[in-house]
Amino acid sequence: MRVLIQRVTRASVSVAGDLCAEIDAGLLILLGIAEGDDHATITRMCQKLVHLRIFEDAQGKSNLSLLDVAGEALVVSQFTLYADTRKGRRPSFTAAAHPSIAEPLVSRFVQALREQGVSRVESGVFGANMEVSLCNQGPVTLWLDSDQLSRK
Repeated sequence: MRVLIQRVTRASVSVAGDLCAEIDAGLLILLGIAEGDDHATITRMCQKLVHLRIFEDAQGKSNLSLLDVAGEALVVSQFTLYADTRKGRRPSFTAAAHPSIAEPLVSRFVQALREQGVSRVESGVFGANMEVSLCNQGPVTLWLDSDQLSRK
């Protein structure tokens, strides 16, 4: 699983010009599911995300987590996080999970964030051509890969 997170003051997703989801301050989470990802992977990644201290405290230090600030989350499925560009000029996406596997795992990821205590969790439309708008705060943008998380 690969996740690109951006600390935002607001973010939204539209499909064909229709607003589908929006959040205020929190995290925009671009989520890529790979072959072999499972519920345990989702649990580990969600625990990491909600406890990352990337929000500023009263002294301007990054000491607060998404839970500490009662931040919101917008999850957008993005298989292109698994693009392999090593050969040629057209990316390969063979490492990304098939949609029949990825779609239920994306839904489970959204549910897991709620179970971790995130106050509001919204999501894009799986498989749709989405327009994502955001105001990145900081900017703070982080890359997380489940292969690099400890399995404690």
